[in-house]
Amino acid sequence: MRHKNVKGFTCTIFRHNYNQIFQAGGLWDSSVDLYSSCKRATASIANGQWTFRNKKNEITSKITFKHIERDQEVQNYQGGQICAIFWDELCHFSEYQFFYMLSRNRSTCGIKPYIRATCNPDADSWVAKFIEWWINQDTGYPIPERSGIIRWMMRRNGVITWGDTQEELWEKFGLVTPEERAEPKSVTFIPSSIYDNKELLAKDPGYLANLKALPEIERERLLSGNWKIKASAGLFFKRTQLGNILEILPDDITYFCRCWDLAASEKDEKGDPAYTAGVLMGRRKNGRYVVIDVINRQMSAQDVRNTIKLTAQADRAKYKRVRIRIPQDPGQAGKEQAQSYIKMLAGFDITAVRESGSKQSRAEPMAAQWQAGNFDLLFGKWNEEYLYQLENFPDWKFKDMVDASANAFDEIAIKTTFNPAYLI
Repeated sequence: MRHKNVKGFTCTIFRHNYNQIFQAGGLWDSSVDLYSSCKRATASIANGQWTFRNKKNEITSKITFKHIERDQEVQNYQGGQICAIFWDELCHFSEYQFFYMLSRNRSTCGIKPYIRATCNPDADSWVAKFIEWWINQDTGYPIPERSGIIRWMMRRNGVITWGDTQEELWEKFGLVTPEERAEPKSVTFIPSSIYDNKELLAKDPGYLANLKALPEIERERLLSGNWKIKASAGLFFKRTQLGNILEILPDDITYFCRCWDLAASEKDEKGDPAYTAGVLMGRRKNGRYVVIDVINRQMSAQDVRNTIKLTAQADRAKYKRVRIRIPQDPGQAGKEQAQSYIKMLAGFDITAVRESGSKQSRAEPMAAQWQAGNFDLLFGKWNEEYLYQLENFPDWKFKDMVDASANAFDEIAIKTTFNPAYLI
């Protein structure tokens, strides 16, 4: 740490969530690797802080790890002085949080205050707008010749004004005094990719393969650094990526799961019964996945319960052992609903799972296998409606069959890949 002997130097490294700091292989573990060899360095995991001392045993500098989740939490830093502010995954923070903490970026230790940030591309974030000069707005990829070029910005009343030089902003805003002329801040953006991390590629070459195996949207963001890519129809599922439409169900399916996506309400905004979807999926010995049957109907609450029960009976009679998965909504009402279904289906292999994340994020693991051509469909009258909804996800208003499919895939993936030995 280059400023460890500078008395009064402070550095705070921010992550959006507390657990992200202390998770295995996270920021704290990395800091232990970096600072443990430093003489007179002391770690306090309770405070998330490293303290550095000189030969007289006087505290010289501090590095602290903090998290900010909500905008109001920045008020905890009123009156604070932080010489160096580091943001890990800047897109996870709000624009308000960033610019408020910019006002805390000050120091009398003799080191000019500065800010550094890392980020992965996010087309919907404020950061995408902030760095747009360095990004090709047609392709979404960084402009190589602009990498590292310094520009200057001022922010007044929430509006950012850019200039190629300090002098340009001095003239534009009539800045005359030394204090006024210190107002413009220098900004630059340096794109990077996994290919720049030679050490990681050498130690873990499989990581690159993992990135290449991501669904198209995440692969473009995390591997190719695309700042314009976002979820839209056709980027998750294309029917041309489907393996085969089977006339006969293969006899080597090792695991069956029927997952249900229950209507959020009994009726839609027009007063019509809402859609409930049930997707039966199987995994073959060769690792391929088969969508075997899809139910997608507008039903009243009582009809939904009857349909789920009758379908469970039919699935067991036809396929023997079939796992049933239903979603559990948050709150007491969701818990009671899940318990009532489990009680109704006593004797069946049923589980209720709380959903987390967006529908897009839940669909990504299945989309990766779909895009790799690892999915087949069993021929049925439901095929066209099902493929149409998948191809138009997430833009179309109906997502029930996609959600049920993604959760069925998740259940199968958990059951067929989990190994207790991994916990040892």
